Amino acid sequence: MLSRRARECHGQESSYFAGWQEYEKNPYHPLHNPSGIIQLGLAENQLESWIANNPEALTLRTDQGQSIFQDLALFQDYHGLPSFKNALADFMSEIRGNKVKFDPNNLVLTAGATSANETLIFCLADPGDAFLLPTPYYPGFDRDLKWRTEVEIVPIHSSSANNFEITTPSLEQAYERATKQLKLNVKGILATNPSNPLGTTLTRGELDRLIDFAMAKGIHIVSDEIYSGTVFDSPDFTSIAEAWSASKRVHIVYSLSKDLGLPGFRVGAIYSNDEKVVAAATKMSSFGLVSSQTQHLLSKMLSDKDMRARYVEENRRRLGKRKDEMVSGLGLAGIGCMRSNAGLFCWVDMRKLLREPSFEAEKELWKEMLFEVGVNVSPGSSFHCSEPGWFRVCFANISEETLGVAMKRIGDFARFRRGYDKTIKWVSAGTREEPYLGR
Repeated sequence: MLSRRARECHGQESSYFAGWQEYEKNPYHPLHNPSGIIQLGLAENQLESWIANNPEALTLRTDQGQSIFQDLALFQDYHGLPSFKNALADFMSEIRGNKVKFDPNNLVLTAGATSANETLIFCLADPGDAFLLPTPYYPGFDRDLKWRTEVEIVPIHSSSANNFEITTPSLEQAYERATKQLKLNVKGILATNPSNPLGTTLTRGELDRLIDFAMAKGIHIVSDEIYSGTVFDSPDFTSIAEAWSASKRVHIVYSLSKDLGLPGFRVGAIYSNDEKVVAAATKMSSFGLVSSQTQHLLSKMLSDKDMRARYVEENRRRLGKRKDEMVSGLGLAGIGCMRSNAGLFCWVDMRKLLREPSFEAEKELWKEMLFEVGVNVSPGSSFHCSEPGWFRVCFANISEETLGVAMKRIGDFARFRRGYDKTIKWVSAGTREEPYLGR
């Protein structure tokens, strides 16, 4: 007999994860499986690779050529290697324009941002407490923040009418619903900045609203800033650390997965000015440590300041270029995107492709895109968007050639769906060969 926690839902029963599973059954390959599903649902950065250009860094040796394998293979303190924490704190400052400095002693290393977010929730809330999250928000939070902590999420709803901006009324409404209707004890707000899935940075006005609200209610702010190094257009990124630097109720989650394209390394971090949070999180981090070998490799990488500057600049240039290619491709099909300046994805408006304005119609469209068009895109309902018809579409995890194939598939489908070309006969993804639409 399994435990209740093992038996219960753990936040992965959504179309967001279902799309990944279908892709894995039938992945696209230009030669071996040209009719397979193209993965546009994975926010992964494959556009720039420092390690591919610096293979010597993978050797476990000092700059003088001496092997350090034995040293790294022995037990390491879970506080982390000082060389890596110093380099990481310096890098975090650099990608924020050196407008704020980070103390390495306030950093806690974790096995990725998933572990960092869960650990923070364990530190800040008890089972049955609540966190407020602006919508739309990353679907994995339903697993990461709730499953083991037993903390509740209450959405802060937003609207496309103002580009999903966080407003004071929406904050108050969410707080009232949590405390009055649901009888929950609200412990904080968690916001992603830049936003996943919107691909936008929070404005200074939004940050000030969050800070004023948190101060008035006496609650915490957790700022998930794992996309902070992906900002490729104006306005510039403003960290919560810059806006409210001294508070012990502000906590930052960071990771190298998105900014450096290293999700498989599982490197995350918590930054807090509260020494009690740092102490508790450090003890909890023993359940998900970053290996000493990984820390050694990345400390060498991040200690090269010239490389860092070149890498970040080139990465931002490539992300901006790839985003423009996707926006242009979708635009040719009459599909619009919300203006974005960061991230690895676009927030795409497919409301005109819905048969009716409902979440049932959105799910139907998602299935058609997945099984007939052969592209996995993530529906807005899985991000708790309050308006049907929005989809997150990723652009940095595939080649430029594959993106072109995906844009053709979506464009052909959109023209067929909207009746632009009455001569088109739709061909199912399971039976088609290139081209994707027969005439």
